[in-house]
Amino acid sequence: MAFKIDNATVQNNIKAMQAFMKKENLDYFYVSSFDPYLNEYVPMKNSPRYYVTGFSGSVAEVLLPKEGKVKLYVDGRYHEQADLECDLEIIEVIKTPQNTSNSSLLMEDLKNLGVTEIGIESERTSLGFYQVLSTCYKVKTFSEELMRSILPFESLGTFPPIKQLDTSLAGRTVTEKLDLIFKSEPKSAHFITAVDTLSWITNCRGYHLPFQSSFLGRGLAIKDKVFVFIESGIEVDCDDSAIEFISTDMKDKLVTLSSKIEKLYYDKIMLNAADFMILESLFSKEVLEHKDGGLIEFQSLKDETELNSIRASFKRSDKAIYNTIKTVKEKVSQGEKVSELDLYNLTTEKYNEQGAVGQSFNTIAGADANGSIIHYGDPKADVYLREDSMALLDSGGYFESGFATDTTRTFMCSTIEGSAKHKEIYTLVLKGTLNLQNAIFKPGTRGHGLDAICRQPLYQYGYDFAHGTGHGVGIHVHEGGVGISPARNYLMQAGQVVSIEPGIYLPGFGGVRLENIAIVKDHPEYEGFLCFENLVYIGFDPLLIEESLLTDQEKKWLEEYEAICTERGTSFLN
Repeated sequence: MAFKIDNATVQNNIKAMQAFMKKENLDYFYVSSFDPYLNEYVPMKNSPRYYVTGFSGSVAEVLLPKEGKVKLYVDGRYHEQADLECDLEIIEVIKTPQNTSNSSLLMEDLKNLGVTEIGIESERTSLGFYQVLSTCYKVKTFSEELMRSILPFESLGTFPPIKQLDTSLAGRTVTEKLDLIFKSEPKSAHFITAVDTLSWITNCRGYHLPFQSSFLGRGLAIKDKVFVFIESGIEVDCDDSAIEFISTDMKDKLVTLSSKIEKLYYDKIMLNAADFMILESLFSKEVLEHKDGGLIEFQSLKDETELNSIRASFKRSDKAIYNTIKTVKEKVSQGEKVSELDLYNLTTEKYNEQGAVGQSFNTIAGADANGSIIHYGDPKADVYLREDSMALLDSGGYFESGFATDTTRTFMCSTIEGSAKHKEIYTLVLKGTLNLQNAIFKPGTRGHGLDAICRQPLYQYGYDFAHGTGHGVGIHVHEGGVGISPARNYLMQAGQVVSIEPGIYLPGFGGVRLENIAIVKDHPEYEGFLCFENLVYIGFDPLLIEESLLTDQEKKWLEEYEAICTERGTSFLN
């Protein structure tokens, strides 16, 4: 992470906010992790949350009181990281337990804090959370412009051109997608605020933010056209007659269309409170209707062209990761000094060699004890990989189609075998991965049902992990519509792309995560059943496998998997 803020600056920012709150008679201020488009990955220079906590993870919730410690709510991925990054004299890190959301825990705390009035920045607060707050408290909304006068967070600057992909990479045309969406309700419309959905429906990419191939904008889709509202000055390379890009005031266009729309759907999780207030001023309550997940039911089910683009991207990503690990093993075995930062930079270099146009998230490169920090995002130049070191590498890239890849491998940094403890936790995680990626299940199975298959081998030895087993993957590395975790209730359907990533993390010792991505597909032999088509073929590290912990079935699965890796030149056997 290039941009960093020190604790003294964080403290000064908190004081500035508290002075403002006293003037406005606010008990607390809710500080969101999101930008006005409610993106997950917000550059730290543009994140008000970072300026008042110093925490650099992608997701958190913050309650800033008019006096006293700031409350930072983080899920299991960030429990250790938040303790390390924050000044615990001024920040109270509240560690959200598994199966509980940060926002629900925050709301529980508010009940006990005697809150009367709370402030929010409406452009960075989801409508869903704004409505929850409004039912319990007096909520005062403030603009981003005003917040920028108090906290010195920066703008994003200029953006690259928006370009439309050829259908040989993107799949269905915009018109075909609109026909599918509006087949049953031709006089309805969808207000689109999730930028990956906007990129999906337009077949366009922009790379406007780090680690995202999407572009920043809002959209209104009707049965024969998508109107895309973008900032002025952004170049557009798209001559599709089914799309109209508009850089003037969004309200004016919505007014001209309002009489033609009988029902306007929106997703209150991905719509910010400020935008909803605009819609509410232009459309009656009878016209506006919340739709869970927006268009994700269409977006998450990939057609064969999209899947072929994704398959091609993962093949190149596999090579990049394999070449990275192979090079590290060779260098460390030969006595060369290789740091965590070297591993991080080498990963980017190997992706670039395979034709990547960018990374799909900030590479995680943690050695030894740092491998236990689940989303470790600050690789050190002075932490070196020893011959007996175990490293965790989680990386992903974008290639010409703009679909994200995502894979994690844990490995010994030389040719020395791991210790008994290394082998135990690695092999148990491997068992979880093998058991789930080879699962056969019925249509109608939900994500939480598959989650248990993956965790069971770890439970048998008293281990668990504080994150979900799988997330959707698409234009963004985290896509809605599918997921595998105790809390995920999505139906598993053919055409979804989902991760399989169990882990074991032992603070002070190290961590193991083994992540493959898979397509949900109809079983090739058994009618009425589903299974996974694996997308990742990078061999597992034989130096970390304790074969006595594997069942005969697991050994067979591993042998079959490694045979494909050997054929592709990505196995570490021999």
